[in-house]
Amino acid sequence: MANSAKQQNTDTEQTPLERLSSLLHDDMKAVNKSIIDHMQSDVPMIPQLAGYLIASGGKRIRPLLTLACTRMFDAGTDRPFGLAASVEFIHTATLLHDDVVDGSDERRGQKAANLVFGNQASVLVGDFLFSRAFQLMTADGSLEVLRILSDASAIIAQGEVKQLTTANNLETSMDDYIEVVSAKTAALFAAACEIGPVIAGQDKQAQAALAEYGMALGIAFQIIDDVLDYNAEQEKLGKAIGDDFREGKMTAPVLIALENASDDERAFWTRTMGELNQEDGDLARAMDIMIAHDSLNKGVKLAEDYAAKAIAALDSLPAAARDSELGIALKDLITFVINRAY
Repeated sequence: MANSAKQQNTDTEQTPLERLSSLLHDDMKAVNKSIIDHMQSDVPMIPQLAGYLIASGGKRIRPLLTLACTRMFDAGTDRPFGLAASVEFIHTATLLHDDVVDGSDERRGQKAANLVFGNQASVLVGDFLFSRAFQLMTADGSLEVLRILSDASAIIAQGEVKQLTTANNLETSMDDYIEVVSAKTAALFAAACEIGPVIAGQDKQAQAALAEYGMALGIAFQIIDDVLDYNAEQEKLGKAIGDDFREGKMTAPVLIALENASDDERAFWTRTMGELNQEDGDLARAMDIMIAHDSLNKGVKLAEDYAAKAIAALDSLPAAARDSELGIALKDLITFVINRAY
């Protein structure tokens, strides 16, 4: 009885993400084993560099989504293990490439891999992980799964290129921003969710509902990530605060501040973000301007709008899946994404 009470107390202290991880603990052990096994190579630098980033942690939210969106239909197959690993490899490859493109200094609370191993090695190991991801997809044998994940990979790459075209461009619209976010972040969330009902043998309606859930969740996740870049504690976030500002990325907080900017404020954004002519104290001033325009709270509200879409998508699922322990955990995860501090 005492053990049961202790377990209940532990559960109440868990975040929704930790709760989801607990429910899928044994499955995630199998996924992590697949990740370790498939990042091996006869070329020592490959597992060394890949392991440097993968072993540094991360939320593992994408493979958890694949597992949850399979198991919520009571599917007992081991197919999601390799496919969840494939999803994580795609994500890790994009991180390695992103850090080179962005010139990042920090990732997951440690030096970015490109600073430790060099840009060339980071790009090439990212390519290796993409290749491994596709090997895992083809080993699964489902053309539908291969289509979903390969489409997502192409969309991610397009999103990264689109982001390059919007950087330093004060004429970027909120629609442009959402298009970038949908492609570079949310597409993989959507794919990770959509392959679950495919693995579980569910119909197209369940597939579409979970793809929609993943897309809306992913957009909300990235908007909050962009808000946190101006509002988080660096130690918790695991990367430098203000990176988006220094790189001139036109994210939701900046776009909201620009909507009703004074002439002086627009001149500030033009100099700092458009021309990347930044001085000491500019980041602090940018934050002050955002506070004056309530940019961060409005950014959270925008994320909440997408969170509502994610909830609606889950609610459209059959009751047995929607009301299952994992279905409830997926709904709770939406709250975590909005309220997270890291």
